[in-house]
Amino acid sequence: MADRILVIEDDTTIRVTLRDVLQRQGYQVDLAEDGAGGLEHFRKRSYGLILLDLHLPDMHGLDVLKAIRELDQDALVVVMTAFPEVRTAVDCVKAGAYDYLNKPFELDDLKEIVRRVLETRSLRLEVELLRLRASAPAPLEGMVGSSPAFLSLVEVTRRIAAASRVPVLIRGESGTGKERVAQAIHNLSSRAAGPWVTLNCSALTEGLLESEMFGHEKGAFTDAKTARRGLLELADGGTLFLDEIGDLSPTLQPKLLRALETQTFRRVGGQKEVQVDVRFVAATNRDLAAMVKAGTFREDLYYRLNVGSIEMPPLRARTSDILPLAQHFIGDAARMMNMPHPELDRQCREFIEQYSWPGNIRELRNVMERAVILCSEERIVPAHFPKEISLRTKDHVVAADDETLSLGEVEKRHIRRVMNAARGNKTQAAKTLGITRLTLRTKIAEYGWDEFLDRPETAG
Repeated sequence: MADRILVIEDDTTIRVTLRDVLQRQGYQVDLAEDGAGGLEHFRKRSYGLILLDLHLPDMHGLDVLKAIRELDQDALVVVMTAFPEVRTAVDCVKAGAYDYLNKPFELDDLKEIVRRVLETRSLRLEVELLRLRASAPAPLEGMVGSSPAFLSLVEVTRRIAAASRVPVLIRGESGTGKERVAQAIHNLSSRAAGPWVTLNCSALTEGLLESEMFGHEKGAFTDAKTARRGLLELADGGTLFLDEIGDLSPTLQPKLLRALETQTFRRVGGQKEVQVDVRFVAATNRDLAAMVKAGTFREDLYYRLNVGSIEMPPLRARTSDILPLAQHFIGDAARMMNMPHPELDRQCREFIEQYSWPGNIRELRNVMERAVILCSEERIVPAHFPKEISLRTKDHVVAADDETLSLGEVEKRHIRRVMNAARGNKTQAAKTLGITRLTLRTKIAEYGWDEFLDRPETAG
């Protein structure tokens, strides 16, 4: 947007000439022929520069200047006069004028002083913005909430982010936003300018995961035709995020521990020690403490990662955040699809606040995006929600005699209903619940539902 300039000048010829010259330079210009008119403009709008004639028909320009400075002490004013006197110039500077311009003046001189004033204003705004950024806590990008659980999470995240070398372990159910918090830790730390690298420990086989993490030398294995740097090396100076750390194989756990403790490692097939400066942030939805007791996760690695510990609250523990999050996701989906922003009707609001959201924030986002796609008008109604939500919030899940059920039992019953509705298809059920297929299989195993574990996938 072009800078706006106010010209307060009683001479019509000069006033119009200034307007035409400045508009050709790309500025927006407002005109006033006396002091009262100029002050009226100034009270209504913000100006990058005020060009002020000292000799006006209704009041002296110095009085106008003082009034402007009382309204805004940072206003940039250049005074103009056909009666140059040293005393007048001193009075103007004392009253807060940025500069002084004698009439008649060359248009090139005018253009230069306008450029300098607006450059000064731009620098002042930039300094102020930097000051505000330094004094105000940085936001957690993409995260919405005001519940006590969320605010506590924000505070813990900021404190841990400040300790830029401390390893971090983020624990919580699937879909609670662990990667968002991991990204915030990087962005709020002194490593923000460095690389942000992510690696999912459950997405690759053991051999591929080791090569992906540490890199490999030429000839290390059959397909290693050239040497390749791993993600740990690429993360030097920044942050390495290890998602699903609970799925890391026992063979790789001691190698990761060594990299954590020494900040050195060897590529697969290599002899040379590679030195890095990396912060490790790991996340899991599994109970690592129980895995340590069971002997499937190294105790020393667990305690080394858990120096900075963050527990992600499930969405059901953030009930006051559910509606704001839903509206946020609706807005995002509408913008992404270039559609009108629909509103949630009253019954939908009740449904989403009563639903337990076993898939947490991910499930909520999926449901809202689906509703925006299905919504043909400007209002989202219950028909746009998956039937599991309306069933859950009416009487099929929490009947009168079920009011004392624990949240865990409510979740268990809901997952059972979704699995039945999907006819045992774990992929379809996981999509409906907004969780990963691996998480669903883990829960099914915990509940002892062998019929679902052994049942082959069916279509539909």
